[in-house]
Amino acid sequence: MDEELNQGGVALVLTLARYFKRWSLWSKDIIFLIAPDSKAGPQAWVDAYHDAHPPSVASLPLKSGALQGAIVVDNALDHRFESLHITYDGINGQLPNLDLFNTAVSIASGQMGIGVSLQRMWKHGDTYRERLQTILRGMVSQGLGHASGPHSSFIPYHVDAITLQAVGDGWQDEMAMGRCVESLFRSLNNLLEHLHQSFFFYLLMQANRFVSIGTYLPSAMLVAVSFTIMAIALWLQSGRPPKTRIALPKMGEKTPEPEMVMIKQDEMTAVIPQQELATLERHLFLPVVVILGLHFLGVVPLSIFNNTNQTNLSRALFVFNLFNLALPDFLAIFISSYAPLTHQQSLLTKCFSLVLLGMFLATLATLNFSLAFLIGLLASPLSFLGVPPSEPPTVEVSSPWTVATRILSSIVLHALAPGVILFAVCTYSGVSVEEVLAQAAFGWNVSGLWTQVIVWCVWWPAWLVGSIFVSPFASRNRI
Repeated sequence: MDEELNQGGVALVLTLARYFKRWSLWSKDIIFLIAPDSKAGPQAWVDAYHDAHPPSVASLPLKSGALQGAIVVDNALDHRFESLHITYDGINGQLPNLDLFNTAVSIASGQMGIGVSLQRMWKHGDTYRERLQTILRGMVSQGLGHASGPHSSFIPYHVDAITLQAVGDGWQDEMAMGRCVESLFRSLNNLLEHLHQSFFFYLLMQANRFVSIGTYLPSAMLVAVSFTIMAIALWLQSGRPPKTRIALPKMGEKTPEPEMVMIKQDEMTAVIPQQELATLERHLFLPVVVILGLHFLGVVPLSIFNNTNQTNLSRALFVFNLFNLALPDFLAIFISSYAPLTHQQSLLTKCFSLVLLGMFLATLATLNFSLAFLIGLLASPLSFLGVPPSEPPTVEVSSPWTVATRILSSIVLHALAPGVILFAVCTYSGVSVEEVLAQAAFGWNVSGLWTQVIVWCVWWPAWLVGSIFVSPFASRNRI
């Protein structure tokens, strides 16, 4: 699984095949799959099994009905191992049924006395810090949505699958690992139907502790709703007429009073200025065109990073970040020159951008909580930066304070650009940018990974709208 020869795993699988063949207690067929590659091989086989392969690939000659589960054996060590590392993340954040994971933990640690680890937390003391670190690692892995092992290819087809990886240097041998696999197969053999009673949405803190969806989902929903609430506020502001400024009266003159209106509801009466009840007609065409154009513009980086040669991916990201640095200013100048937005249209453009972002994240949270939550946190400054003022400016010349505020806001947003975040995270974690982008492109072309669609067609367009409105080159009384 880690680009190492799975010599112990292949030998164990062949031994188990010969061992299982002698028994007559199996109520289900057992398929042993040995692939030359840990990701492309299982993906090609499971696609062909479910007839989801391209026409150029031949179908499997033999099939055996619906798959109940899949257990991947990974033992690349040439010595005894210490513990089992269970990998369970699927493609696009999908997870196997928790009962399968609990069964593997119960057999390994309870019956066989083998330690169990997850998310590469080799030594877990069950402290608060280690639980939090395990959750964060799990969220990052789930948010990336990539295939974390051969088992990931089965999960999109509703086949619960995990990978058992031998790690460490201890006194456990292949016999102990074989007994764990045998017990897991016995458990799956007793199933009358697919695993469905336990959770499919969870965050693991430790091998025996998890957080259910009812506990963590509201946090992502609150982040998504915050964008919707701000969008509603901007929508209401766009329909209000600008307040008329009353000139100061001369000496001896009375201050003119605004026209008042009496409103009665039930048995209550209120007197408010008539201006508060006035509503402006909203001009939606230009804001809708701008929002649709920016969202379709996301296809450009999506196509670039999914079709560029692996050796040029790092260079492509560097060039894109330089281009992205000047793109908001260029778009601001272009819109101001050829299709200037009124103050109302600026409010509506920001409103539509935020409501789409909130809608997409709220929907995504039910499918991939981690991706929705992480993008929501990184995009949260968009609710406060790049928001047009509630009242149109009275003068066209910007004050130094306004220019300084826009420049500072632009710096903050450029630091939170998707490309910059990717480069910063890879630098901090010591992972090659080229490797991350290559894995993403592989997932897009082979496994159906759609994390890039969320990044470039949802998050990046919303970031562009915010950056355009804080650009120093944007006309103050327009955009």
